[in-house]
Amino acid sequence: MSKVLVTGGAGYIGSHACKALKSAGYVPVTFDNLETGWEDAVKFGPFEKGDLLDRDRLDAVFAQYAPVAVMHFAALSQVGESMSNPGRYWRNNVTGSLTLIEAAVAAGCLDFVFSSTCATYGEQDNVVLDEDSAQHPINAYGASKRAIEEILRDFETAHGLRHVIFRYFNVAGADPDGEVGEFHRPETHLVPLLLDAIDGKRDALTIFGTDYPTPDGTCIRDYVHVCDLVDAHVLGLKWLEDGKGSRVFNLGTGSGFSVREVMQQSRSVTNREVPYSEGPRRAGDCTKLVSGSRRAIAELGWSPDRSTLDTMIRDAWRWHQTGHYEK
Repeated sequence: MSKVLVTGGAGYIGSHACKALKSAGYVPVTFDNLETGWEDAVKFGPFEKGDLLDRDRLDAVFAQYAPVAVMHFAALSQVGESMSNPGRYWRNNVTGSLTLIEAAVAAGCLDFVFSSTCATYGEQDNVVLDEDSAQHPINAYGASKRAIEEILRDFETAHGLRHVIFRYFNVAGADPDGEVGEFHRPETHLVPLLLDAIDGKRDALTIFGTDYPTPDGTCIRDYVHVCDLVDAHVLGLKWLEDGKGSRVFNLGTGSGFSVREVMQQSRSVTNREVPYSEGPRRAGDCTKLVSGSRRAIAELGWSPDRSTLDTMIRDAWRWHQTGHYEK
């Protein structure tokens, strides 16, 4: 069975990708330093602990497993922290990715699937972003991801490194079988924050801004189910295996939900009230950000079937009740 090196495979999205890869007939090899990931989430293939900045460790893993491709999720991803400590993000995300890419090329592993972000587009309010939208990141997180995209293009020119880049916004939901799910420390994502508040694990959810020009005054974001997201990554891997060229794909639903809509659906799913408070807008928060995915649907045959608000919250709530990695 072909092996795929999955960096960040102990994290939220990476662990779901490992399950999807196993289901598709691959052996996912997780490479993770466990700074933000959880060893309990590594259930679908071998685990190799290591840091992307450690070239010798990477070379050893490539030599041991001879993967046919890399699926690269490992990154620091907190926007606020990236603004206050940009050096950490450039060092970890960019230098770490460059080290990984050089190791992959040296090992002759020339198929590369990269987890990027719509944060590379920056502030483009109230439009549906597509792959040709201008990239103007406003923080070190988005800028670091854009830089990695540029590195991949340069390495294709110089070394024939084929790549698929996925840009997406808000990922939600969990494995419907309850084997893996979403858990961060600290938690920054809306759905798990909501569920924590409902479950009494935090005092209340804070709504940042209630005066946006939207139907209910709260900002709107595009949400995609994590299982749909990783299905696209497997399709991207097959795209490269079929000899198709390097490509960028956005992943989203193209519509989006407001904070209050997510809250209301959480009430419906859990039959519990959401304790919340209202606060001022945060700097840099746009009114509406949604990501068009016509290219992924048309060219990859991607179908985001689970990316309904009800399904995402139901799957997340089922996972939330397991106690996940807190033990």
